[in-house]
Amino acid sequence: MASLSAAKADVIGPLRAVFRIATLILLLLLMLPLHGLWRLLRLPSPWPRLFLGRVAALCGAAVMKQGKALRHDVLFVANHVSWVDIPVLAGATGTAFVAHEGIAKWPLIGWLASLNNTIFVARADRLSVAGQIDTLREALDARQPIAIFPEGTTTDGTELLAFKPALFEVVVPPPKPMMVQPLLLDYGPSSPQVAWVGDEPALTNAWRLLVRPDSFPVRIDFLDPFDPTDFADRKAIAAEARRRILRAASARAPGIV
Repeated sequence: MASLSAAKADVIGPLRAVFRIATLILLLLLMLPLHGLWRLLRLPSPWPRLFLGRVAALCGAAVMKQGKALRHDVLFVANHVSWVDIPVLAGATGTAFVAHEGIAKWPLIGWLASLNNTIFVARADRLSVAGQIDTLREALDARQPIAIFPEGTTTDGTELLAFKPALFEVVVPPPKPMMVQPLLLDYGPSSPQVAWVGDEPALTNAWRLLVRPDSFPVRIDFLDPFDPTDFADRKAIAAEARRRILRAASARAPGIV
């Protein structure tokens, strides 16, 4: 009986994934013309946010929010567990993201990311950091929030890595009066199944989520924002953002470091 159940699960899982992918394609075909119309009329388009929110839901994310997110003039700073962090946060806040330039070359995903005003940076190219900061500062000068993952990689959700301070240079000083708001993404007991860590290929991780039979909870804690001008430099801003996220994570799951 056990082997029969496993075989059945193996059949249903891929079918479930195919259904979810087909649904996403249908949503994309419906929303793209609407997004184009909004852009033609020079109106702020809600469609990337709505689409990415549906991506998160179809992958199984059951999003809960704690606290209040700032709506504009804000740099969100979050811990990083999985690629699904991006549709989860985009659907919840409408934020754009800073992402590695390699994602821009991914088929379809890179193009979808660009529709949501993603800022692609070359983290390994230190010679271009100044230009990247200028690009990010121009983006922050608009009203759409921007989110960064300063750990620079994903974890399994049980630790918080050191924050790389380079991108915090964008708020030293900020291009206009604005706040830094730390966020805690908490997948709870589902973290090991959702996390994208090690050498796992992106498509393998995505497929693993798409074949899952159950939804998984993800809670976004919007922590108290702070004014970056109250701190001396980018390292101090990064340290304060990490301190607040670590404090919130430790309160929820003692032992996180």
